[in-house]
Amino acid sequence: MKILGIGNAIVDVICKIDNNFLSANGLTKSTMKLVEENEFNKLLQNLNIEKTISGGSVANSIVGLSQLGNKVGFIGKVNNDDLGRKYSEGLEKEKVQYHYNIKSEELPTGTCLILITPDSERTMCTFLGTAGKISEKDIDEKIVKQSEITFLEGYLWDKGDPQKAFNKAISNSSNSAMSLSDLFCVERHKSYFLDLVQNKLNITFANEQEISALIGVKNFEDVITFSKKIKKLVVITRGDKGAVAIKGDQVVECKARKNLKIKDLTGAGDLFAAGFLHGYVNKLSLKESLEKGTDLSSKIIQQVGARL
Repeated sequence: MKILGIGNAIVDVICKIDNNFLSANGLTKSTMKLVEENEFNKLLQNLNIEKTISGGSVANSIVGLSQLGNKVGFIGKVNNDDLGRKYSEGLEKEKVQYHYNIKSEELPTGTCLILITPDSERTMCTFLGTAGKISEKDIDEKIVKQSEITFLEGYLWDKGDPQKAFNKAISNSSNSAMSLSDLFCVERHKSYFLDLVQNKLNITFANEQEISALIGVKNFEDVITFSKKIKKLVVITRGDKGAVAIKGDQVVECKARKNLKIKDLTGAGDLFAAGFLHGYVNKLSLKESLEKGTDLSSKIIQQVGARL
């Protein structure tokens, strides 16, 4: 395989809302909040569902890579319930090899409520369910070793079993990549993420807000200085300022696309990572890889949902 993704196997439930819904429910726009099943169901009671789809950050990236013609696989934990079976079928339809043996679990398959406000920003409430219970037993080291790149998501990282699963995947991978995923994740696991970025990962994906918070700086020049110093590949999206790839002393920039009819920012980072990794694994230049990532992210935000 070109790339193996390991992440939260989450079914996305997409709903359009107004800003009052966020304030009424104590939600912060553009962030992700972990919720229990009761809170998730309570929120869902007052909403109209636009779309339901097999999701999860890295899974979205892996599907994007498959659509670009790459041989890819995914590991993510689901339950042997209706949503879990639909999740598996959804990946198989996209020609993604699903390297997980579905079995009955104590918790149901994970679900993410994606709330889209009129400004196209998305706010997420995630009930991880069994997805958050991934352990090292779920990671097949043979599959990891057969992949050119192992791509992980910050959303999946947590103390205990998920951390052990992460460590097993990284230690068996010749080339490991990770997305910092969300400011919420960075602030929750700052010291651990910093260790991963500095010492264990080969490639880090982040937006400007996430990487700045991780290293405690406000000036983007300081982000570049940090990235040069660690001598790894750091890929940063900057919204309307475009994207930057830093590898050693090499700093490559790509401008953002203009005049886009933005409908939904869900999946922008996921599809950017897919485009970039497609370029990287197929030996394109950093500039070409950034362009491919920008192209895919520009397309996805002009539609609803995180699948092209």
